[in-house]
Amino acid sequence: MYLNVLTKIRNAQAVRQESVKVPFSNFDAAILEVLEKRKFIESVAKKGRMPKRILEVQLRYTKGKGAITGMRVQSTFARRLYVGYKELRPIRQGFGISVLSTPKGILDDRTARREKVGGQLLFDIW
Repeated sequence: MYLNVLTKIRNAQAVRQESVKVPFSNFDAAILEVLEKRKFIESVAKKGRMPKRILEVQLRYTKGKGAITGMRVQSTFARRLYVGYKELRPIRQGFGISVLSTPKGILDDRTARREKVGGQLLFDIW
């Protein structure tokens, strides 16, 4: 699940690793593509064939610090949080993003507001 991927990325940045490998899933790949598009990670690449397919994530550092300084999980298995596009607010005065699962796929908050679509609020990252 995406929570394991985020935890692995946070732990790898804490010890200044260049990359991290995570098991492949389409949902995780979509989330990592959003993070790549918004410059929280350098790149994401699919490696291997199907029973042992992985995602290799290249981490981004600026001035010796990781690009991801914090994150907050909004939806869990026990509590799903759904929001409309009008309820989305900037995270950390616009320096962070919210990631949503919408009918149009995995989107960040700015794209969801632009396309006027709401959905399940997965997590905030800054």
